[in-house]
Amino acid sequence: MGAEIFVILIGPMGAGKSTIGRRLAARLGVSCVDLDAVIVERAGCSIPDIFAEQGEASFRALESECLKTLCEDGKKKFLATGGGAVLSEANRQIIKQSGFVIWLDARPEVLAKRIGGDRNRPLLKGVKPLQRARELDVQRRPLYKSCADLRIDTGKMKVPQTIHTIIDAMDKTSYMM
Repeated sequence: MGAEIFVILIGPMGAGKSTIGRRLAARLGVSCVDLDAVIVERAGCSIPDIFAEQGEASFRALESECLKTLCEDGKKKFLATGGGAVLSEANRQIIKQSGFVIWLDARPEVLAKRIGGDRNRPLLKGVKPLQRARELDVQRRPLYKSCADLRIDTGKMKVPQTIHTIIDAMDKTSYMM
């Protein structure tokens, strides 16, 4: 995998991966790459459009390609993945081998409040956010757990406290950038 150690943020939609990644990267002077943004750039259309026009399987294939490329480029960075990046066994192996993996987590009730009005999340189309958050939690929790070096409940912490906790953990585990 990549020559430089970097941090990979995993977890459910609404857990704060993009926000935390951007703020951590700015504080530590490295880049933050949002996997979903890379997918959108490569596809030339939005994630909802990819799902609508090509289906979830095509989105997941593109997600895997982009993840592999980002994890093999050797650049120091924070990588904020999408919530479903862990669905593929190959992706989980890449994630585990590529850096310090932080699972940002929150209870489904917290996630549902955060994502409820977001129209850019195709997995919420036609369902109640709390129902979907609970379903995804049952499906994905064991997958996040299998990859994570550290789990942080973002439902119980504000962003500055979460950042401090991550920096402290990185320092203690020799993953400081």
